[in-house]
Amino acid sequence: MTDQSWAMKGELVLSCNCTVFCPCVLSLGSHPPTEGYCQTWAGFRIDAGHFGEVDLSGLNLGLIMEIPGYMSRGNWTAGLFIDQRASVYAVKALTKIFTGKAGGTTSLLSILVGKFLGVEQVPITYETRDKTRVFQIPKIIDGAVTPIPGKDREKDTVISNSEYWIAPEIIVAKSDKSKMRAFGRNWNFAGRSAEICKLDWRGP
Repeated sequence: MTDQSWAMKGELVLSCNCTVFCPCVLSLGSHPPTEGYCQTWAGFRIDAGHFGEVDLSGLNLGLIMEIPGYMSRGNWTAGLFIDQRASVYAVKALTKIFTGKAGGTTSLLSILVGKFLGVEQVPITYETRDKTRVFQIPKIIDGAVTPIPGKDREKDTVISNSEYWIAPEIIVAKSDKSKMRAFGRNWNFAGRSAEICKLDWRGP
């Protein structure tokens, strides 16, 4: 599975402990999170994807991360949840992608993540209800994230043309509910910063 081409398209939702919209997005990691440290979970819906000849389409993922200060300084902790429907080959491929070892969009994770908590294969759902994204892993993550409307109330508040590594366009959002219990952590970020991005990653 070395130097395989890979790609995934879909959507991701992210909820963190920042009290207002994440300054790491706007500063590209040169400003600390609002609480001085970052705790975050993210949900992924892969509409179409592959790793070499391994099909990743239709799978959902969850990722938790802790960052002790400035995002750019590293020493991150991460843990990965993979859809229970994934084949053993898809699990290996997604683990390689999300540890940065597959190169491409996620390659910085191989540099910035100092501690990897491991992989759990679990049932995961990612739904869109009106504009709210509902992301759930039973007994682990219970999240609902809604975009913040702009001056035109029919349209979302959007940051565009950004150099943010996750996506150039970010929908500014807020967590309606955001509970995460796993790997010895117990978080609740309801009412705090969230974002929704198009998932369009590739490598190597």
